[in-house]
Amino acid sequence: MLNNQGVPPAPDLTSSEALADPFPIYHQLREHDPVHWSERATAWVVTRYDDIVRCLKDPRMSAARAGAMFARMPVEVQEATRPLQHAFAHWMLMMDAPDHTRLRALVAKAFAPTLVARLRPRVEALVDQALARFEHTGTTELIGDLAHPVPALVIAELLGLEDADPRQIHAWADDLALMERGPAAFHLAQASMLGMMEYIRTIADARRARPREDLISSLLAAEEQGQVLDEDELLYTCVMLLFAGHETTKNLIGNGILELLRHPDQLALVRDDRTLVEPAIEELLRFHGSIQRVRRTVTEPFELGGKQLRAGDSVWLVVGAANRDPSVFPDPDRMDVHRRPTRHLTFGFGPHFCVGATLARLEGAIAIDAIVQRLHDLRGPTAPLVWREDLSFRGVRALPLEFTPR
Repeated sequence: MLNNQGVPPAPDLTSSEALADPFPIYHQLREHDPVHWSERATAWVVTRYDDIVRCLKDPRMSAARAGAMFARMPVEVQEATRPLQHAFAHWMLMMDAPDHTRLRALVAKAFAPTLVARLRPRVEALVDQALARFEHTGTTELIGDLAHPVPALVIAELLGLEDADPRQIHAWADDLALMERGPAAFHLAQASMLGMMEYIRTIADARRARPREDLISSLLAAEEQGQVLDEDELLYTCVMLLFAGHETTKNLIGNGILELLRHPDQLALVRDDRTLVEPAIEELLRFHGSIQRVRRTVTEPFELGGKQLRAGDSVWLVVGAANRDPSVFPDPDRMDVHRRPTRHLTFGFGPHFCVGATLARLEGAIAIDAIVQRLHDLRGPTAPLVWREDLSFRGVRALPLEFTPR
């Protein structure tokens, strides 16, 4: 059905259909209303590549959006979850300059390419251990068996968290990632946030007495432009890294294997020519990235795509739609591991480009290479997939696979 202007009615990106397969909706929005006001989301939905790049570079688009996230909740929920709101407001991801610049400079040192490269043997060992536990059985639930625990342990060890339990990290992260499902979810998220902070506080206290070669020790001792992290900043930054440092990589591995199974010709290319693994990671990040949407808040009136955005408006920058913009990517709905260059926006663009992108790429490449090399005759799920109830972190709840046992 067409509306009075002869275009289809705007689809709902919060619907179950969108969660299952958002890409046709992206196409419709990008073609007919690339800067779309969504009443249901109470936000502008931006879907063209050039518009999103412009927004990610423009200082009038603020990353400080914690207040807007909570403003949609009933007043009593807002009052009861003040600690959660305060924590999110102090996440580096939700800060603007100069605080974002200062914190990023401290954290980025741990994720320098030369230091990340030293983690390769440890990542390879963790992937090998995970595969060894199930490759003789012929079945696996890939998210729980490998895609989650490996990056969770890597980021925990990088931070210096002793005896980290990947299952506990998963439970905490789930509560934080899905907190906008409703008032009850905000309370669960707050409990998990406080649990993570208490766990990290215990380790930080031990590191003050006896520093080690880990990120918590480095942050405790860090001094950048004469400013030292205070205790709250330390805890909030470590919680953010523990959460974001594995969530996107988990979904990169899961979405990547899923798309290779859906495109067996591409799977064969990656399996038969291991030099294609790293380019394949970039194409998988473009084609079905683990981040589909980032949010901003307008601080000053802003014209975009012929629309007038007002101060205080929320904006959804749908990078998953930008990654399939035909003005940038020829034949964008075709997955092609030979594609050069990708220029995808899954890791962002500009000042907030993902500080852990190099580590995520390393982990994704090692894991996907090992999976396609060691699990022969790999077969995907036959039952419908259950996707996470959020487009910001795009991934399946579970990915059951079958293969020929070793």
